[in-house]
Amino acid sequence: MSKPKDPAPKKPDDDEEEADAPEDDKPMSFWDHLEELRSRVVRSLLALIVGASVAWYYKEKLLAFIYKPFHDSWMAEHVPNDPTLNFKSPADVFTAYFNLSLIAGLVAASPFMFFQLWSFIAPGLYAKEKRLVIPFVFCSTVLFIGGAYVGYLTAFPITFGYFLSMSGDVEGIVKVTPTIMMDEYIGFVIKLLLAFGAIFEIPILATFLARVGMLTHKKMIRWARYYVFIAFFVAAVVTPPEWTSQLVMAVPACLLYGVSIGLVYLFQTKEAVAAELEREKEEREEKERKEKDEKVVAKSKA
Repeated sequence: MSKPKDPAPKKPDDDEEEADAPEDDKPMSFWDHLEELRSRVVRSLLALIVGASVAWYYKEKLLAFIYKPFHDSWMAEHVPNDPTLNFKSPADVFTAYFNLSLIAGLVAASPFMFFQLWSFIAPGLYAKEKRLVIPFVFCSTVLFIGGAYVGYLTAFPITFGYFLSMSGDVEGIVKVTPTIMMDEYIGFVIKLLLAFGAIFEIPILATFLARVGMLTHKKMIRWARYYVFIAFFVAAVVTPPEWTSQLVMAVPACLLYGVSIGLVYLFQTKEAVAAELEREKEEREEKERKEKDEKVVAKSKA
């Protein structure tokens, strides 16, 4: 009777491969993914509703908070009369407060919503990547809120000061008086806050793409000039037509891109780097081949 064969000894790398393999690696159909997405979206919406409901209770304090930079700019520019917010119809006040509460609820619910986003992505990630869930949620939240607050402290005073500086007497015959509508003011403020919050998420997005093998620091360096152009273009669209406020948005965006290059260098995968090197080698060989062919053609014509 022959002896049963001993199982093949495990190679040292096998344990690493098992540790790196995706957890819960079960095949999911398109409908399973759709159901998972629906579940995450519903939970995020519920969190948003709860956050907006709490924010509605503090709506007057929130309005006073976002109105302060405008009030200070009004006083600094010595605009006649007291600063006020106006509305055209009774419903405008409710709509303005609703939008303000909704955005405040979005900020309050952002940690939970970032966690839902990560949980939706997580099944396709490796075990070591899933351990980044807490840092991802924490950093995403801090950067989003921090970016919005930086905009509040820097861009708001410059923006409102620029706009209000255009009021007053013109040539002694026309008096330009600011009449600020409440809903339009809140909409303008929300746009700026979201823009600054989104810009500060660049390092998190770049780090994530590097961890999943979609991005390398060399790619980011090649794309830098295009990014700088886009950053200044977006700043010109979002902010007033005044170079100081545009720099306040574009310069941090460019600096964060530089920080992202460093983070990508630290967290990029070996496979992505190897593929990038192989691509560069092929491009180099192709260029040398073309140059050689051009020399041969030039000699033949001579």
